Amino acid sequence: MTTEQDVKPGRNRRLSRELVLKGLYQQFLSGNSTSDILRGMTEDSTYLHADQAYCKTLINGVMENLPGLDAKIAQFIDRKIEELSPIEHAILCIAGYELAFDMSIPYRVAINEAIELAKRYGGADGHKYVNGVLDRLAADLRPEEIQKRRPAPKS
Repeated sequence: MTTEQDVKPGRNRRLSRELVLKGLYQQFLSGNSTSDILRGMTEDSTYLHADQAYCKTLINGVMENLPGLDAKIAQFIDRKIEELSPIEHAILCIAGYELAFDMSIPYRVAINEAIELAKRYGGADGHKYVNGVLDRLAADLRPEEIQKRRPAPKS
């Protein structure tokens, strides 16, 4: 049997993000508390295969910073935050948290992981919307990192 101590950090952060997405979706629809979300995540059959420590860090971080994340995301969307689908909202919050608070995750990874979640769980073109919003959010939150990644102008 696998225990939390047996799972190596980073083992499956994609699965961790999926679990947090499901938890945030439930919270946005029903108003569940963070402890209820965590309990639901740990009861999911895939939880033992996820990076459990990262699941907890991510859900706690998003929930603790949700008003600030929503305010920052609202600057880059074309509608009110309340009008986002719960899936898009949750994905933007997860990636927004990673961009704002976890510099160990390159901005491109945060955006690509969000796009993959949107392709899998979102609407038909939701991934394009998520990509556009996160590109602008990353430019605002990590301008130095983005500048370093841009190719030098040709002379």
